[in-house]
Amino acid sequence: MNFCTSSQDWSERKNFFQARKLNFLVSVKESYERKLAAINASISKLEEQMNTNSPSIES
Repeated sequence: MNFCTSSQDWSERKNFFQARKLNFLVSVKESYERKLAAINASISKLEEQMNTNSPSIES
């Protein structure tokens, strides 16, 4: 396969690889957003548990 045939082939390849990179970066972003949402939910739940007036153990 000759990659130096024309500039159109180069621009098509460039667009293809840019699209792949964009898809990869979007998937990484979505992964971090899911992880951040889970962390935020854990923090909220822990704060909620800490703020409830649960009876303390007093002997």
